[in-house]
Amino acid sequence: MDFRYKVFLSVANNLSFSKAAEELYISQPAVSKQIKELEKTHDTTLFLRKGNRISLTTAGRLVYTYAQKASKLHSELEYELGCLKNSHKGTLRIGASSSISQYLIPSILANFHSHYPEIDLKLFNGNSFAMEQMLNEGQIDIALVENYSSKADFNYSKFIEDEIVAIVGTQSSFAKNKYLKISDIKNVPFVLRERGSGTLQVIEKTFNNVGIDIEHLNIVIHLGTTEAIKNFLTQYDAVGLVSIRSIDKELQLNTIKILPIKGMQILRNFRIAVPKGASVGLTYIFTQFIHNL
Repeated sequence: MDFRYKVFLSVANNLSFSKAAEELYISQPAVSKQIKELEKTHDTTLFLRKGNRISLTTAGRLVYTYAQKASKLHSELEYELGCLKNSHKGTLRIGASSSISQYLIPSILANFHSHYPEIDLKLFNGNSFAMEQMLNEGQIDIALVENYSSKADFNYSKFIEDEIVAIVGTQSSFAKNKYLKISDIKNVPFVLRERGSGTLQVIEKTFNNVGIDIEHLNIVIHLGTTEAIKNFLTQYDAVGLVSIRSIDKELQLNTIKILPIKGMQILRNFRIAVPKGASVGLTYIFTQFIHNL
């Protein structure tokens, strides 16, 4: 793929020349030069610049659509050529929700890279909603999400089970309890993830199943990451709900305690999301690799 279009896609996805330079490991003047050459080739302006902010022009949005298609075709070509030589090259853009990106994906990517060292991996992270948005907009090739709901344009497949558990700081007044009762939930102060989080969506559905509206909970604060919740609870007398996979270190250090909710278990599946249609090329390789772990 023409390097100018690769630079253009990076700038368009980041809406930043400096971030594109970091992503591509080139200087910012080099990024500007590639964009100017592309604008000269098409005899049009691709980006509007207002102070430190940029946005795509109408022509830029059109080029973006076709550049994405070209990038996908180029990846498929690299894959097919790799099959002929029994090797695989290309770039795979993976989006992972917060819990997955922090506690699961590093070891998966390390394992995958050892098997396919010539595949260039790029990881993006955010909450499940943000990752599905990026997948829908073609900014990533595959999304690993932790939410419950599904979008009609995607195919989903489970790759691992997870449990969300109630936790408290070991110095908390709640730590002396052996468990929480469902009847206690409405009165207990909670620290939860933000809206758009797959974790919050699963919690909300599970609570609804036992007749509890999450809007009626005593929610002290919504925080953007599991790490923030854990750190908050070591300093504040409240209960958090997080993935059991996220607290190994805290359990060992005895800074966090699991407080089971009697009569309730919050289970979910971490899932792979890909656009509907045949899963081909590097996306297929990565999907099969995860399912075979």
